[in-house]
Amino acid sequence: MSYDLIKKGIAEALLNGEATINLNEASGITGSGSGVGGRMFYDEAFAKARYANPFRQGSRQLAFNGVSDMTFVAKTGNATNSTNPWGYAVNPNSGSPNIDTAYWQLPVRVVSAQIPVRTAVLEDVNGLGDELVEDLILEFSQNEAASMALNDDQAGSTTTSTGATDGLRGLASYPSGATAAFGSSGTAITNGLHTIATVTQAGASIAYDDLVNVAHALPSQYWSMQGTAWHVHPDTIQALRKLKANGLPIYLETGDEDGGPVAFMLGFPVVPNPYLEAPAAGAFSVYLANWDRFLTIADDGEIKISMFEQTQAGFTTIYGEKRVVSSVRDVFAGVRLVGA
Repeated sequence: MSYDLIKKGIAEALLNGEATINLNEASGITGSGSGVGGRMFYDEAFAKARYANPFRQGSRQLAFNGVSDMTFVAKTGNATNSTNPWGYAVNPNSGSPNIDTAYWQLPVRVVSAQIPVRTAVLEDVNGLGDELVEDLILEFSQNEAASMALNDDQAGSTTTSTGATDGLRGLASYPSGATAAFGSSGTAITNGLHTIATVTQAGASIAYDDLVNVAHALPSQYWSMQGTAWHVHPDTIQALRKLKANGLPIYLETGDEDGGPVAFMLGFPVVPNPYLEAPAAGAFSVYLANWDRFLTIADDGEIKISMFEQTQAGFTTIYGEKRVVSSVRDVFAGVRLVGA
């Protein structure tokens, strides 16, 4: 230990009011290894890669500031005479069904987290503070994706991990039917539960014809729209990759020559989505939709990150929160497959 360094530090402190004294010394001229020949150096901090919310790939996204609820409105019905729309006769609102509106209101939800970190660690490890914040934002993205896929906001007792009554309205909470239909109108939490057109898997295992039936169930006006894509659980993608015809993988015969993990199916791109239900009886592991019309995600314009240094001695607490709301908007723009 060098007393010269200590004396020099004291002199600097007297002159400037403070000083930092580094008492670590390099070793002798020979030798190498841990603790010999140098000081500690921290590489930049990093975190495991997270899969950010895949529903944002193509979905309609909005930003708002300071609102607590969001109302969605859809124009429904027909204006032209359903018997004979031709000619100049005036037949106001004689369509079948007649013009009307459907509307529903959803509350904005919040996801939050608190991270206590030792102050000394934040000072020592390069880039740790920035990495903690970046990883927290991605963790929020994971949480919102799970809630958008799985949460049933009417069942608050057993689904708290995906938000329960405090979470988003998950796709799994929407009723299934042979044809799509808007839910009831109103401002109650039970309104706007639309019926999503659902195809039932023919057998216990997914088959090529199941996908053909899903694509057929999506109205043809959405087929050529930009943003129409599959969202498929990775386990289902694995099962699809194993489908064979004449001893060859089906998706090498039908346009997936790149050898990717089923990159396209029936002409539509595939988005791997691990937040959907895993393939099982009664599970929704496959969706085909024009996501720009099918799903709307609205975010508060700011993600709040605060640093609190007085909550516990020697610690800094990072607090973060994000506010978001999502809803199926054009229910006719999406179809799903349910396991047999």
